[in-house]
Amino acid sequence: MKKIVITEFMDLPAVESLCQKFHVVYDPKLVDDAARLMAAVAQADAVVVRNRTQVRGALLAACTRAVVIGRLGVGLDNIDVASCEACGIRVLCATGANSVAVAEYVIATCMVLLRGVYQSSSEVAGGAWPRAQLSTGRETAGKTLGLVGFGGIGRLTARLAQGLGMHVVAHDPLLHNDDAVWTHSGVESMRLSDVLARADVVSLHVPLTPDTRNLLSAERIGSMKKGAIVINTARGGIADEAALARAIKSGALGGAAIDVFDPEPLKAGNPWAACPNVILTPHVAGVTAEANARVSTRIAAEVARVLGA
Repeated sequence: MKKIVITEFMDLPAVESLCQKFHVVYDPKLVDDAARLMAAVAQADAVVVRNRTQVRGALLAACTRAVVIGRLGVGLDNIDVASCEACGIRVLCATGANSVAVAEYVIATCMVLLRGVYQSSSEVAGGAWPRAQLSTGRETAGKTLGLVGFGGIGRLTARLAQGLGMHVVAHDPLLHNDDAVWTHSGVESMRLSDVLARADVVSLHVPLTPDTRNLLSAERIGSMKKGAIVINTARGGIADEAALARAIKSGALGGAAIDVFDPEPLKAGNPWAACPNVILTPHVAGVTAEANARVSTRIAAEVARVLGA
């Protein structure tokens, strides 16, 4: 019987569907035990991972039997895709399966950060009445959302934002200015510098590559509109976190929602301590009950198909 090793959490019904046809080793803590992980993948015909398992180097070399790697998500920066393909290993991801979850996260945090009133519950419950200082929040309608990257998630985010009365502009070097998607979406294509200068909210939607690392640099952060909000659900390393935190603490920017970091988890001495009007979440923008079910079901089905079930 062919063997599948699942190194991080997966929706249980999807795991159970694989157990009916294969020998499945499912251990969400396997990613944190290097010795057991190496031993497990050495006997696996398929390996299923999320974003923390680094399928490269020694771990990839240990996958001597594997014919497929299933990625429970979208980004592939934790997988050496070229080396996998050179070894005859197929790499599968769940493109689009978590788009709704990420787009909703962007819009929700955008509204929370612009308004700035939703973190006063403990004060109000304690008898305080900070009405005056919480009466200067900003409305979402009429603001400009700038998207850096205009793929599937960016386009869905744009539609949700437009439904709230936002104007949406975007930069995507992979799309020509005359691409039909701009007309169909009602989104204005711009240079990156123009998006950053004009947007009240900037949301990042690009993969982490050598070209996008530090894309939102200290210099570019300095060019942004005063009071602007930054949202990063893409990958840690795309934005200069230290520069971003400094800009928020100084009042140059109005806040940030950061779901992805470099490294993960954050280490002591990270720049976010005592930073006002920020929402920090542990790489969960694309993980909801519904998204996890869609991602897991799709990857389970595709892995099974590759293994011949």
